[in-house]
Amino acid sequence: MNSLMRSGAMALCLMVAASAGGQGIETIAAYAGTWTTDIDHVTTPYSKVGHEHTQLRNDCWRSGGYFACNQYVDGVSKALLVFTYDAASKSYTSYPIPPDGSAAGQGKLEIKGNVWTFPWQTKYGDTTTWFRVVNVWVKPDRIEFRQEFSTDNVKWTEMAHGVEVKTAG
Repeated sequence: MNSLMRSGAMALCLMVAASAGGQGIETIAAYAGTWTTDIDHVTTPYSKVGHEHTQLRNDCWRSGGYFACNQYVDGVSKALLVFTYDAASKSYTSYPIPPDGSAAGQGKLEIKGNVWTFPWQTKYGDTTTWFRVVNVWVKPDRIEFRQEFSTDNVKWTEMAHGVEVKTAG
């Protein structure tokens, strides 16, 4: 294994160790930078078949106990994402703030090793549907992801899958 590969493997191990160990808010810095994103959607009750190719740029910074990223898609600011970390419970919360001034959302981020999951649920009448985006960090500059839904929070149906490749720091 050459030294460049060893350095990459070490960086991945450090990122995974930091994520698994709940190293705090700075863990979110892994998202900073410019990413090329390819998504393939499948037909479900919540998605239509199709392909998307976009450029995603996360302009990120830390201030105190917060980590924020202004997220641009194809050059257009789409949301300000603010993350917090609770050291006692080792849990992350995310707050996407839309640029139109409408109310911010609130979500969770679950980090287990190199798997980062954003879960949420919706309720219509007596029916609850669970959703999640699962990011698998294959390398520090490559995320393989899937978007899924479930009607029982046990069996999951894929709505889309794709890959994000970091092209600039």
